[in-house]
Amino acid sequence: MTQVLRLRPLLTATHRYDKSLSTRNRGQGQIIQAPILAYLIETSNGRILFDVGCDYAKIADPVQRANHYDPETFAFGAPDMQEPQRLPHHLAKLGLKPADVDVVFLSHLHFDHAGGLCDVCGTEVHVQQDELTSSHNEADPAYFPSEISGDYPWKVKRGEYDLVPGVRAISSPGHTAGHMSLWVELPKGSPVLLCGDAADLTENLENEIAPGLCWHDREDLALDSIRKLKRLAHEERALLWPNHDMAFFNSSMKQFPKFHE
Repeated sequence: MTQVLRLRPLLTATHRYDKSLSTRNRGQGQIIQAPILAYLIETSNGRILFDVGCDYAKIADPVQRANHYDPETFAFGAPDMQEPQRLPHHLAKLGLKPADVDVVFLSHLHFDHAGGLCDVCGTEVHVQQDELTSSHNEADPAYFPSEISGDYPWKVKRGEYDLVPGVRAISSPGHTAGHMSLWVELPKGSPVLLCGDAADLTENLENEIAPGLCWHDREDLALDSIRKLKRLAHEERALLWPNHDMAFFNSSMKQFPKFHE
C-alpha cells in the first residue's frame, strides 16, 4: 500500500529558451517559456522534494548572474526567478521549514534542478553515482560546479529503488548519464510518473522526440527511456508528467498550494 498522502507541484521559476533545447533537431528559432518545477511529495513516512530548482543568488545578484549566465558562454540565458518562488517561501506557506523536508531526490544535477540545494541545506540528497561522476567529468555547461561541490549529505545510489512504499526511482538516462524519473502512487487518483528532463514537453512523449541535449549525443538512450516510461505508464495506467511544458502545467497540474491525491 502506498504511503503517499499528497503531491504538490511547485513553480520555482520560468525560463525562455529556444525550443530545440527541449526537442532534438526540432523547433530551432521558436522561443518557448518553460516552467522550472519542483514537487513536494508528502507521505506518512516523511516529506520528499523532487528537484529543487535554481540558486536564486546566481540570478538576482548582478555579479553572480554575469559570471554564470554570460550570454557569450551560456546559450540558455538566465531564468526568471523571483524571491517568493524560492523553496523556503513555498514551504512557509504550508507552515513548514526546509528542515521539515526529509529527502531531496534529484532527477539530475543541472543548474535548474539542483541549484536550490543551498535553500535546503542539511537534508539528505539522493543522486545516482553515474550522475555525480558525470557532473564532475563532463564539459556540460548546465552543470554549475559550485552547486554540486558543497558539503551536502549525499546519499549516492545505483539503479532503481523504493524511497518509501509508493515512491520509486525509475532509471531514465539519456539527457544526462544518471537521469532518474520518479513513480508516485497517489492514494486516490492515478499513479503519476514525474518524467524529469527525460521528457520536457508532451511532444517528447507523444512523438518520441529526444531532449535537445543528450549525454554524449546518445539520442538512442534518451529514446529508450521515453519508450520505457510510456510502456510503464500504459501497463500501470499511470499519468506521464512532462517537466518543462507550460501548457501542461497550466492545464493538468494543481496550482500551489492545491495538491493531487
